[in-house]
Amino acid sequence: MGKTTVLYEQHVAAGAKIVDFSGWDMPIHYGSQLKEHSAVREGAGVFDVSHMTIVDVKGVEARSFLQYLLANDVAKLKERGKALYTAMLNEQGGVIDDLIAYNMGDYYRLVVNCGTREKDLAWMQKQAQGFSVTLEEQPELAILAVQGPQAIAAVCGLSSPERQAAIQALKVFQGIEEGDWFIARTGYTGEDGLEIMLPNAEAGAFWQALLESGVAPIGLGARDTLRLEAGMNLYGADMDETVSPLAANMAWTIAWQPESRDFIGREALSKEKSSGVKEKLFGLVLEGRGVLRGHQKVLVSGLGEGEITSGSFSPTLGYSIALARLPAETGDQAEVDIRGKLLAVKVVRPPFVRNGQQCF
Repeated sequence: MGKTTVLYEQHVAAGAKIVDFSGWDMPIHYGSQLKEHSAVREGAGVFDVSHMTIVDVKGVEARSFLQYLLANDVAKLKERGKALYTAMLNEQGGVIDDLIAYNMGDYYRLVVNCGTREKDLAWMQKQAQGFSVTLEEQPELAILAVQGPQAIAAVCGLSSPERQAAIQALKVFQGIEEGDWFIARTGYTGEDGLEIMLPNAEAGAFWQALLESGVAPIGLGARDTLRLEAGMNLYGADMDETVSPLAANMAWTIAWQPESRDFIGREALSKEKSSGVKEKLFGLVLEGRGVLRGHQKVLVSGLGEGEITSGSFSPTLGYSIALARLPAETGDQAEVDIRGKLLAVKVVRPPFVRNGQQCF
């Protein structure tokens, strides 16, 4: 048996099919992945993402340390509670992990992927040498993501009037501290919603209250199809330590200014940018029969070939979509090799779906 979150028994009670996910026993679905996907697109669903790692960065040099560690610049976070998406890079410009950083006032909070926890922490500890900072994991906190067009209303319906007002005032990529809870308007689905960090001791009751209010429990299967429709990268599939943000549709997460900020990987990225990025991450659409899957070969006439990094049937659109790393000059057409048969695909710019609507 793998590691479990504090909500494991609630998952079993809700009828979850449990699978191994990076050493954690997690729900892949609760009966129907398609119904769960639709619940988030049309109403509200709750994900247990307590397997992810929360690291608080404290100390007088916390900001300077993170300005060196991360490709994006935490100096942008002018207000308490503000968040940004960023990557942590190696010296070659490859992505060690992608994460969200929050300004918590007198410290910063990072939320990193569970599958990269050990290497992330080792890398951060190594880079912290020479800085007056401390890194503190928060294993006593659970994380629930409530996502969908009715998600915020659902959480407000279970909250005090004061908390309701605070939640309703949140802007996108902003969070608030409410006692021992931290509530942020962030997510991984392409829908509006909240990610809530709360004490393990309170997570079970809140989970149950959400379900009793009509919020659907959602497994990792629907989480993957939702994020793919939203054009959001999955670490280990769409990028890793051998892939730079420039080749992973993440150039917008790099803060080049001020020029004096020497973050890890900057020199390598600058050289790649100057010489011309050879490959980029594109979206693929297969409107006919067939299913796009990771590692299928993509042929681009006159330019060479690439590979699908993530692919699946899109429940919202009713056909297959994928992310693929292709030659940077790729136009709007390509072909995918599916079991020896070449099928024409449309090349688009992700995302495919946002707020329940097609957007290409």
